[in-house]
Amino acid sequence: QVQLVESGGGLVQAGGSLRLSCAASGRSFRRYAMGWFRQAPGKEREFVAVINWSAGYTYYADSVKGRFTISRDNAKNTVYLQMNSLKPEDTAVYYCAAHATSSAYLPYQPYEYNYWGQGTQVTVSS
Repeated sequence: QVQLVESGGGLVQAGGSLRLSCAASGRSFRRYAMGWFRQAPGKEREFVAVINWSAGYTYYADSVKGRFTISRDNAKNTVYLQMNSLKPEDTAVYYCAAHATSSAYLPYQPYEYNYWGQGTQVTVSS
């Protein structure tokens, strides 16, 4: 069982930066690939980024590649999403999620994830 709590969202101007954090409970954090998703009003939840358990592999949506960086600190049971050069179209509720695996597999579909946080709002003004 893993509980996830996101933080770090807020209001920022276009071109600005935010860093989201996702703190996980439980001692098996190392056994999970961690992903970030987002959902804008009236739209489906979409994949943003994923990192495998060892932080050796990452994968990004094309829309954020080169602007966002996912990382994790297994000692702190925390995964991060550094978001730079933010655009108004990045406005959404951002969710972290956990996928149970000890392999290098990088899931990017919402149905592949076992646990979800409650989300944190990111608003980018133009």
